[in-house]
Amino acid sequence: MQAHLGDQLVIESPATGATRRDGEIIGLHHKDGTPPYDVRWSDTQVVTLVFPGPDAHILHPGHEPETAREPSRPPGAAGAGADSCAHHTSDLGRRVATERERQGMTRAETARRARMAPAYLAYLEEQQADPSLATLINLAGALNTTVQALRGGGTEMPPGQGVALAHPRLLDLGPEECRILLSTHGVGRVAVSTPDGPAVVPVNYEVVDDVIAFRTAPDSVPGAAVGSDTAFEVDHVDEAMSQGWSVLAVGPARLVTDPDDVQRLTEHSHTAPWAGGEREMWVSIRPTSLTGRRISPADS
Repeated sequence: MQAHLGDQLVIESPATGATRRDGEIIGLHHKDGTPPYDVRWSDTQVVTLVFPGPDAHILHPGHEPETAREPSRPPGAAGAGADSCAHHTSDLGRRVATERERQGMTRAETARRARMAPAYLAYLEEQQADPSLATLINLAGALNTTVQALRGGGTEMPPGQGVALAHPRLLDLGPEECRILLSTHGVGRVAVSTPDGPAVVPVNYEVVDDVIAFRTAPDSVPGAAVGSDTAFEVDHVDEAMSQGWSVLAVGPARLVTDPDDVQRLTEHSHTAPWAGGEREMWVSIRPTSLTGRRISPADS
């Protein structure tokens, strides 16, 4: 085992392989980088002298983990090769990566803000890991979110249950900002009239040439929007900061029948409908009205 200053030392549970403890190597006692090391643990910020055991490995920035004792694997065995990262990605790793990418942050920037090695952040995103509470607190702070959100707490609860800002400010958004926010695609809500009364349902949507489009089934509730003026809403709530925005588009909903238009929408789609099933009917809404609002701190 050889290390460099700034590498991450990770101690794993011998039973589950999950991360039990991690820290930054801040001191070497041998010129060739062999143990022991001075390690600043992320959970306590205390520096101790460490002689790594067989349950430890080192993460070099930009390199693969180096283990203290790497068991041999036959070719094609589970855990070998590039596919093992995708197979072992944890829910925590997916949430961290999704939030980081949503905010347009690189791994290097996020790791710097969280005071951890970029290679260790890559490990958290791509492997099964159980980081310390201190690591999660640093990571949540870097991503402007909460430890609970990274752990998936409250996933069954509706958003917006946090405490309101002490001095909130409600701003009207201009048409151009509304278009920018709307064009991020994702999940929005379409309001329709049905034989059973008004309904609002979520749909995966796309925006192509200022036209909102979503895929559905002919006999579905969203399909009832065809042929009428329809309201479509999309929003985002920042739980950690108690702020957010919403955009409301109103316009006629039409069935997309031209084969070239259908092909163009299909090629531009970012995801398949989450509801699954046969949903190949495209509905388009060309907004005649576009309004939005944003809640932010009064001093921002």
